[in-house]
Formats: sequence, C-alpha cells, structure tokens
Amino acid sequence: MRAIIPVAGVGARLRPHTYTLPKVLLNVAGKPILGHILDALERQGISEATIVVGYKADLVEEYVRSNYNLDVSFANQDDPMGLGHSVWIARESIRNDEPLLIILGDTIFDVDLALASHSGYCSLGVKTVVDPRRFGVVETDGTFITRLVEKPEVPPSNSAIVGLYYITNPALLKSCLDDLIRHNKRNRGEYQLTDALQMMIERGERFTTFPVEGWYDCGKPETLLATNRHLLDDASAYSVRDKTVIIPPVFIADSAKIVNSVIGPYATVAENTTVMDSVVRNSIVSDGATVTSSLLEESIIGNHSIVRGKFLRLNVGDSSEIDRC
Repeated sequence: MRAIIPVAGVGARLRPHTYTLPKVLLNVAGKPILGHILDALERQGISEATIVVGYKADLVEEYVRSNYNLDVSFANQDDPMGLGHSVWIARESIRNDEPLLIILGDTIFDVDLALASHSGYCSLGVKTVVDPRRFGVVETDGTFITRLVEKPEVPPSNSAIVGLYYITNPALLKSCLDDLIRHNKRNRGEYQLTDALQMMIERGERFTTFPVEGWYDCGKPETLLATNRHLLDDASAYSVRDKTVIIPPVFIADSAKIVNSVIGPYATVAENTTVMDSVVRNSIVSDGATVTSSLLEESIIGNHSIVRGKFLRLNVGDSSEIDRC
C-alpha cells in the first residue's frame, strides 16, 4: 500500500515560523511533524510514499532523504489549488491494483490502520468535534456514507473528516479527480478531494468510516502546542542536568545546553539549543535557539532565535532576537 502525503501548503496560520520553514518541518515533541507521520507509517508496515511538495520543497526532500529509508517519491504542486489537485498531481505514482492511503501533512495520528481496511470498503477516518465548520463533514445512513460536505456553514453532522483516507478503488478516484480538473469543478476556488470522493459515491462506490480518537491537529500555534502536550504524555525523553529542575513530561535533546533553569511540564527543547536562568513550560524551543533570563509559557521559539528578558508568552519566528529593554 502506498501513502500519499500532501505537504505543499504555505502554512499561513503558523507564521512567522513558516516564513523560513515549511509547516511539516516545525518541531513538536522533539521532531518535525512530518517525522511523526513517517514514523507511524513505518510502524504499520507502509514502506512506500509519495510526498506532494510545493513551498520550500527542497527542505522537505532533504529532511526525508536524510532521515528515512522509505521508498519515497516527490511530486511538485507549484500552484496550490486544493487537496484534490494535490492528490491529482501524484496520480502517476498511484497503482490501480492496490489500496491507497492519503494522509494530510498537518495531521499526526495514533490509530491502528487495520481499522480502515476492516470493512473491505473505502473508508474515511472521522472524529466527533464540537465545531465541524472548518472540516469536511460526513453524513451516513448508519453503515455507509451518503454525503460529504466541505467546510459547511451549517454542518449536517459533527463527524469531521480528520485527514485519513483509505481508498480501495484508486482507478475510480483518479477518474473522478480527472473529471474535476478537466471540467474545472472548483469549490471555494479550489479542487476539493471531498468533491472527488462524493463523485465516487454517486458512481456507486461504497464508503464507511472508522473512528480516530488519536488525532492531533498542527495547523495553528495553539493546536501545535496542544499536540506537543499530547505527544509528550506518551513520549517524555530527557537526561538529568546539573543545576536544573526537570518536571516531566518533557523532551530535551541530548545536544541541548541547560543551565540553572526549570524545564517543564510539557516543554520541548530541541537540538543544539541553549536555555540559561529560565523557566520554560508548555512551550517549544526549536533547533539552535537561545533563551536566557526568561519565563516562557505557551510559547513557540523558532530555529536559531535569541530571547533575552522576561516574557510570559511568545510566538517568535526563526532567526529573531528579542531583548529586555
């Protein structure tokens, strides 16, 4: 089974961090978002992937090639025209004779993918959410999906599509995507994957759903920090440091220099960072950053940034410098 992972987006909601890094390379719980996705695929025996790149594609490819031995190919989406278009771009790598898994690049999941294939039909991962208006939403007859609606103003249900799509009929999916592109069928200005899946349903393909409780969104600063907390609950990793109090769960890279500080709970301190005379909790300090004489809470500090002073909450992009006046 091949996985398609669209990661071409700019990640505007995560600026200023995405001015210098693609969203999928932002650090959460000690590694890039894309690293968590690829690790999950490897654990579940999926060794082939097509990654659809666009914004800062060279950084994504360099990261994957340097850290993984997957059978991976890259497809370029130079003009971002929606998720349906992104999957269509990858169509040459999709084989008609085997199932296909599509995973959104800003979604970290913790689910047994055997649930997706259990029914023998195409199946979409769903989760009940309070406000489904920013997601695709499913309606069912109790067994099969009858309708899919992309980001509805008045949601027909609270069952949101969380970014995991198991497709048993890739040939029909490609045909429906071709139809969208050929006839310029856009929704909100983009080619939507949900529209292609709805076309599959209308042409007789049956879709079921499978529950995804372990689903972690990384699309905004607040959800990135929430995902950091969830992952650290299960993957705290650190070594004891002199003159430092560590309050788990945390991730502290071995290469991080920590002096006279309090780290945690729910702090990620990434590779080659320096934290001195500071308190860091519920925050992410990214690669190569320096934090001194500061109190950080609910903060994201970008790669190679410098923070000196006393602050409570920061969202600082890469290579910035902040001093106390």
